Formats: sequence, structure tokens, C-alpha cells
Amino acid sequence: MARSSLQLSRREWLRLLSLGVLGCSSSGWMERLAVAAAENPERKRSCILLWMNGGPAQTDTFDLKPEHANGGPFKEIATTVPGMNFGEHLPLLAKQAKHLALVRSMTSREGDHNRAAYFLRTGYRPEGAIQYPPLGALLSKELGGSEAALPGFVSIAPALATSPATFTPGFLGPEYAPLIVGNQAAVNRPMSDLDKVFRVQDLKPSREVKPERLDARIEFLKGFQEDFIAQHPSVPTLSHQAAYDRAVRLMRSSSAKAFDLDEETSELRERYGRNLFGQGCLLARRLVERGVPFIEVTLNNAPGAPSAWDTHGQNFEQVKNLCAVLDPAWSALLEDLDERGLLDTTLVVWMGEFGRTPKINPQQGRDHFPNAWSTVLCGGGVKGGTVHGKTSPDGMSIKDGPVTVPDFLATVAKALGIDPTTQNISNIGRPIRIVDFGARPITEVLA
Repeated sequence: MARSSLQLSRREWLRLLSLGVLGCSSSGWMERLAVAAAENPERKRSCILLWMNGGPAQTDTFDLKPEHANGGPFKEIATTVPGMNFGEHLPLLAKQAKHLALVRSMTSREGDHNRAAYFLRTGYRPEGAIQYPPLGALLSKELGGSEAALPGFVSIAPALATSPATFTPGFLGPEYAPLIVGNQAAVNRPMSDLDKVFRVQDLKPSREVKPERLDARIEFLKGFQEDFIAQHPSVPTLSHQAAYDRAVRLMRSSSAKAFDLDEETSELRERYGRNLFGQGCLLARRLVERGVPFIEVTLNNAPGAPSAWDTHGQNFEQVKNLCAVLDPAWSALLEDLDERGLLDTTLVVWMGEFGRTPKINPQQGRDHFPNAWSTVLCGGGVKGGTVHGKTSPDGMSIKDGPVTVPDFLATVAKALGIDPTTQNISNIGRPIRIVDFGARPITEVLA
């Protein structure tokens, strides 16, 4: 007699999950599948990047200076890890400190938004003819599968204008381009509209078209594409084919249900926060659950914070309002991943393009400051409850353990089980490492 569905091997459960065959969480299957996936020793790691567009102020979040005039009005609060203090507007995250590794000694020379964002998101400065791929494309190539129904790189509500080149696949080619869902224009929309914003559009065929006829049309078009590409091989034609093939795979699978947030309970959605970033973090968890290797969620706006993290004026009011969105979403994400057994294989990265000046300007703001700032790693591959690096009492310089951008990205790669010296052939035929030569991972924060 054949085995019942509850006796499937872990490998079979994972395969069904990746194909989207058992993708409906409301039935209870997803919760069982998530447990099976989390327990599988062969489960590949995933990465969620929480991108703080504009550059968050380290002295108001993770590296406060309460004894100095540069510290400003915010107070430190204790966390569940002795000696690891946060800013007062991150109380929920403070309860998750055991999962966090703070890096308080980031340093860079890039103080322009576009150049700095490019540097942080690719590991290389925007110089020369090489089209460097962003971290999402690089990691999805290493961690993903070419036949997966869902894309390996999903960007949720990105701020495209800051660094447009980092929302392309770079020299890796169209197969590793991000699927972009949601947009910053939806930041003030009601919850019912956000559900629509996150859904991938135009995946369902017209009701008048029967499945057999649709399949025939797809195969007919595929033949035309192959003939055309054979005669006109180029990046645009290959890009079009890759995008179309990806759309067909997603259309033919139930994996698109990952983007239907109304499958989640109202209580859980409330925990994440009823806003673009909070619901984006919930979507990121759903995508991790289905095996997507890299997802990024951008916090670019919040009520009362029109400048995002680029707080040249009224810094303290804006940071307070941004943290009111960040704190519940980030803490709920860690709790949710942990409860589902997914945190040990999911690395969560928090960063922006640089930090902000410790010195407060006349507009009660903080300006661009790449000299000494903070990033955070948490979850899989990371030794939680740790702090690396130290800045001076006034926050103006690094006193211990400086970390460059390549160092940090090499640490990300290592935490995900990837060799940062792995090479890919660039668009000019030159081999390029995932992380630039000389990068040294921060071994103290790696598990």
C-alpha cells in the first residue's frame, strides 16, 4: 500500500513546497511544511535585507552617546543581553537582543547617497565599465535553483531612485534580476490596498481561455522566441526570454499564493504593523517559508518622517516615527521566524548606505557620516548577543575593530555558508569575486 501524505520524506515535503503544490497556509499544511523544512538538514539558507534608505543615525539607534552633547535627547534602554543597550524607541527589538550581533565600527569613504548605496549593495564602488551585481543577485545565484517557481531575488517596495543600478542583475544576467513587488507610492494606502500592492499582477489567464489553449499558446510563443534568439542573440532578447519563462513558471504554480497576505491572521498582521514596511516584512517571512533565498524590504518612509532616514532636519522627531514602524516589524519578523523554526537558517541584515553625524546641526538634524556607523546581523549563522567594534565617546571616530564594507559583506556571505572569494565572469570577461580582494569576515560575530 502507498504511503499516506503524512509519511512523506523530508526531501519530498521540501520538493512539494518548492513547487508550490502545498502552498495554502490557511489549510494548516503550510505550518506542517514549515516545520519539515526547518528540520531538514539539507535546507539552504535564506537572507532578508532590511534596507534603511537614506542612512540611519547610529547615535539614535544602536550606538547612543548619552554622556556627550552629541548624544541628543534620546535615552538608552537595557536589552535582554547585559551591556547591550539600544535607543529608547526600539523596546520590542530589545527583547530579541539574544539574536542580534551589532557592528558599531563600520567605516567607508562614500558619503553620497547613490555611490554609498551602490557600494553597500554590491560591495564595489561604481567605477569603470563593470556592471556589478547587487547582493541579492549574487546570493540568489549561490543559494537558489534555476527551476524554482518563485524568483530567487525579491525586492519589496524599493526606493529605486537612490541607486537604480542595484535593482538589476548586473553582469550575472537576467535570470538573477529581482522581482519587484509593491512601491513606495503605496506608503499611505489603507490596508486593503496594500494586499493588492504586494500581489504579482497578471498571473491569471482570461476566463475565456481554456488551459489546453493557453498551454498551446505558450509553446507556440516559446518556439518563436527560440528561433528569434538563435538569429539575434543579445542581452535584451535573453532578458525578455528569461522574464517570460519566469512568469510562466510562477503562473503555472500555486506559489503565487505567497503574495496573498490575507491568508495570515489579523492578529499576526497587527504584530508586524499595518503599514507598507510591516506587511513587507510579513511577506518576506512567507517567501522564506517557500524557499526564496534573498528578499529585501525597504523602510523609506513613515508618517511624520517624509525624509526617510535622510534626516538633515528634525532628526529626532523623524527617527522616533521611523522606529515606530521599524521596531514592531523587525521584532515580529524575528519572533515569527523563530516560532516556525526558520530563524536558524535565515540571516537578517539591517543596514543603510552610511550613518549620520554625531554632531547635531542647527536644524536639529544629522548629516551624512560614513566615518563611523552601525549595522546589525541576526539569525542564522550569527552569534547573537554580541557587539563588535567601538566608537569614541563623541562618536566621531572608531576606537576598536574597524569594519570596511567588503569586510561586512564577506561576513554576510560566510554566515550564509558561501565562500566570499567565489568568482563570476563579468561583462568585460574579467573574473570578479563576490566580495573584493582583501575582505576579512568578522569572525567574532559568526556562529
